[in-house]
Amino acid sequence: MTTKEEFIERVEKWSTKIGVNYKEIHFRHMKRKWASCSTRGRLTFDPEILEKDRNFQDKSIVHELLHFRYPNHGKMFKQMINLFLNEGIE
Repeated sequence: MTTKEEFIERVEKWSTKIGVNYKEIHFRHMKRKWASCSTRGRLTFDPEILEKDRNFQDKSIVHELLHFRYPNHGKMFKQMINLFLNEGIE
């Protein structure tokens, strides 16, 4: 299991690599999704994501951070997810 501190550290690394900024991170239970982001820079994650494997966590982190650049799930958004996940952060 990943701690909140470890997870937040990975969000910070991904944020730097992608070149986007966020304002705050929250954890709250969600019924239908693992994460969300707001136009004001808030990232929200379901705390159960901390129990998932690292690859799943990274996909969720990258997905939400890329929404700060690409607000939809278009072709460029999908290409950028694949690009960043293939490169990794370490």
